Amino acid sequence: MATQEPTDGPADYPFGHVRIVKENVFHENSLAYAFVNLKPLLPGHVLVAPKRAVERFTSLTDEEVGAMWTLAKSVGHKLEAHYQANALTLAIQDGADAGQTVSHVHIHIMPRKPGDFENNDDIYDAMDEQERDMAEALKAEKLNLDIERKARTPEVMMEEATTYRNLFDSNKNEPL
Repeated sequence: MATQEPTDGPADYPFGHVRIVKENVFHENSLAYAFVNLKPLLPGHVLVAPKRAVERFTSLTDEEVGAMWTLAKSVGHKLEAHYQANALTLAIQDGADAGQTVSHVHIHIMPRKPGDFENNDDIYDAMDEQERDMAEALKAEKLNLDIERKARTPEVMMEEATTYRNLFDSNKNEPL
């Protein structure tokens, strides 16, 4: 199967205190980008962020808000079909008191199926727990992204991004 090359965007993308490598970005528009998640809660759990480093949602320009949600809509549509899901959870944790640990606004997109969590809203508790674990590691200054990536190696993440990138290949899919 032929694979599309990574996006023609920059070599890497800002995401708070870290950089997202180009190979993990699978779709973008002029102001936002979509990328695979280091530790997804569900298959297809990805993130959309603005290209400009912005900590809080209310600090985005109206154009960035539109670009992020337009991209989230397109990504959600493709991943919901790809995973044969019947719903999506879209979430923003905006600020430390809301559970945000990476100081860069981002939208979580998660394709959902019946029974993926015993209680539907448990997904929010899972997000909070994941964010708390990362916050503790950051606070203790022991977050080593190479160690954190053991569950999902860079190769696995790149392969997943390639799969998602191919969903947007205009030769294979109708435009949204």
